[in-house]
Amino acid sequence: MAGLINNLLILLLVFQNSCLGFKNPLSVFKRYKDTTRSLSSECLGNNRPVISLGLTDFALDIRMPGVTPKQSDTYLCMSLRLPVDEEAYVVDFRPQASMDTVHHMLLFGCNIPSSTENYWDCDEGICTDKSNILYAWARNAPPTRLPKGVGFKVGGETGSKYFVLQVHYGDVSAFRDKHKDCSGVTLHLTHQRQPLIAGMYLMMSVNTVIPPGEKVVDADIACHYQKYPMHLFAYRVHTHRLGKVVSGYRVRNGQWTLIGRQSPQLPQAFYPVEHLVDISFGDTLAARCVFTGEGRMTETHIGGTASDEMCNFYIMYYMEAKHAVSYMTCTQNINPDMFRNIPQEANIPIPVKSDMIMMTHEHHHEETKKTDDSSSLKQPKREEEEVLDQDFHIEEAVDWPGVNLKLGQVSGLALDPKNNLVIFHRGDHVWDRNSFDSSFVYQQRGLGPIEQNTILVIDPSNAEVLDSTGKNLFYLPHGLSIDKDGNYWVTDVALHQVFKLGVRDKEPLLILGRSLQPGSDKNHFCQPTDVAVDPVTGNIYVSDGYCNSRIAVFSPNGMFIMQWGEETSVGKAKPGQFRIPHSLTLVPEFGQLCVADRENGRIQCFRSETGEFTREIKHKLFGTELFAVSYVPGGLLFAVNGMPYPGDIEPVQGFMMNFSTGEIMDTFIPVRKSFEMPHDIVASEDKTVYVGDAHAKTVWKFTSTEKMEHRSVKKAGIEVQEIKAETVIEAKLKNKPISTESSKKWEKHHMVEQASSGISFVLITTLLIIPIVVLLAIAVFIRWRKTRVYGADADHKLESSSGRILGRLQGKGSGGLNLGNFFASHKSYSRKGFDRLSTEGSDQEKDEDDGTDSEEEYSAPPPPPVSSSS
Repeated sequence: MAGLINNLLILLLVFQNSCLGFKNPLSVFKRYKDTTRSLSSECLGNNRPVISLGLTDFALDIRMPGVTPKQSDTYLCMSLRLPVDEEAYVVDFRPQASMDTVHHMLLFGCNIPSSTENYWDCDEGICTDKSNILYAWARNAPPTRLPKGVGFKVGGETGSKYFVLQVHYGDVSAFRDKHKDCSGVTLHLTHQRQPLIAGMYLMMSVNTVIPPGEKVVDADIACHYQKYPMHLFAYRVHTHRLGKVVSGYRVRNGQWTLIGRQSPQLPQAFYPVEHLVDISFGDTLAARCVFTGEGRMTETHIGGTASDEMCNFYIMYYMEAKHAVSYMTCTQNINPDMFRNIPQEANIPIPVKSDMIMMTHEHHHEETKKTDDSSSLKQPKREEEEVLDQDFHIEEAVDWPGVNLKLGQVSGLALDPKNNLVIFHRGDHVWDRNSFDSSFVYQQRGLGPIEQNTILVIDPSNAEVLDSTGKNLFYLPHGLSIDKDGNYWVTDVALHQVFKLGVRDKEPLLILGRSLQPGSDKNHFCQPTDVAVDPVTGNIYVSDGYCNSRIAVFSPNGMFIMQWGEETSVGKAKPGQFRIPHSLTLVPEFGQLCVADRENGRIQCFRSETGEFTREIKHKLFGTELFAVSYVPGGLLFAVNGMPYPGDIEPVQGFMMNFSTGEIMDTFIPVRKSFEMPHDIVASEDKTVYVGDAHAKTVWKFTSTEKMEHRSVKKAGIEVQEIKAETVIEAKLKNKPISTESSKKWEKHHMVEQASSGISFVLITTLLIIPIVVLLAIAVFIRWRKTRVYGADADHKLESSSGRILGRLQGKGSGGLNLGNFFASHKSYSRKGFDRLSTEGSDQEKDEDDGTDSEEEYSAPPPPPVSSSS
């Protein structure tokens, strides 16, 4: 009996040890949180630096701990240890900053920061060992998401153990109210092993001098590439206020291939490489920055202050894990003569709207006068960095009365400068099979023009008609857009013309095309579908149309400039081929024009200046037809498809996409009525969306609503399951107050989570106890039987038998689920007097990482597509 009791005690110990193996992994995050240093109450995000995003993913909030810089051009640094010992991969960077207070930020990875203080002056150095740039931000750039399967490797035996954030405060006049700054970046990390490792290649001029008054000054950089192949997927440019355009190229056998070209006065984000570029051993990487010295009275040199300049071209790349190099630099020009053959585009400045040039350092400049209202300086002017958070869902505004408006076939929608909705409809006219003959000549002229007002201005809140015009002008309205001055630009497929209409003018201000005469030359259109007007150049883009397959470009006064496009050939549609270019949207930040290529079921984008094809966005969910597309500044693209053909399964719906990656972020359909032929779509910067339907003769309004449900989301192209509680999390990260309602929802959600985890624990415990009870029952039964058969000798035999069983159980169970040392404490390091990083990456002048010298044959993986095609 004593042996049975001993065995029972051993089983209980095994059970206890096994239960300990099921420790909730979130407890390690709690332990880390409990040891976090105390920070300013103004920096709510820092109070919770680690946020669980499921079993394998977590977010790391890296913020300045409430600092107030005392003088302009201050560089401050802070460090945060990676809260895990094992390998992790950074797959997403979300900036938490505004250019109103921060000139730029750099995030480094290293093992030994230069200081252990909460923050320090970067004069003391960044790191005492080798540091790698992981991320760079400036000018309200939006978040950066990596392609699926690509990540920056950190932790483990070879990855960085610390993140060091460097923030450059350019003009400290924003801190006149002595408020504390909590700028930084939020990282999304995963423990899932990524097959491709990301890295950063920095091209930087270090000796450029810009003479005063000089109109054009070029800074050229070029280096030979002598490592294993790398695949480029994103780029970023950086200069100060004298920079006009920065371009980067791969040069192979004398051929120049564009990596990226952008104005440094636009948001300095990582833009996607439009056509994936691979770099192989023996290639040359080349970059040019174009500056002007006009307006300066003295020479301008490369440096880190507001009056200095910089010429940086960053490249994000990925390599096979076994050959991965995390960071490389190029600071020289190995062949100045080669730049005689640089493409001419590298010398042409990119036009930028004046309201997009928001210089942080111009507070003290005589050309710029800014308000002294320090409270407004603390608020970001725009929310472009928040627009891609994916913490919202597009749903119909079911209380909006606009669906009950009495309309004809709705063909076009637009928003005027006051954000009012403008509707273009066909009144009592209908486009049917009798409207045109085989030569596309309109056959119903006898009906006369539409007698109703075809253009309606609608109050977006209550759908009240504020104004109307367009009576007795049109036969079959189609496309509508509104320029920056509020003029209406419309197309009429029956008249084969494009019209410019003033809001108060009874007669058109400009007419393109010949009335009722279809054609395909520079003076004729054939059923033109849409029109767009460049807000910077004033150039007019016309999609032409149902019986032509081209984009025609005109000057602001109507002079023909150029055209591109052709009819789709047999088989798969090629770039630049159209089958009804149906809708246009301009993407000013990228200098692109995107076209809804209707019958090819895709979106094609082109350089607006040259017509050069840049990318295609095509998804299986689009189905056979894609009717309309609308871009929202900050990176969102909206579209609607057409009714499925017989045999097709894709439903008619609206789409919200990330312009940079092309991925679908959300889909939406109306609750009241149904889509029949959604013909046009327009969206505003607050993510309010309007869809007009030609068959249903209806306009729907959709708005963004926060998500709190369990759903599958994509972070940086990597699909994960998570519980959406970002209303509270985002509020903390962005220093926003949490509403009472959201707080209650969060508490309720948290209680459900706790209940779920409790149920899981009970279930696990039950499953562990059942086999133990069965084993004990068998042991008691065997003992009883043997006692009857063998008598006293049974004690020894049972003890020996059960001992072998328990030995096996102990061997399996004693280890439990060993999580190991999930978090480690900070080590004490002495300060080192390293040189200050006075420019972006200026202490990274050498390529410290030469990779491997292995002669092993290389097999490159196929690069993942930039645009989400299916």
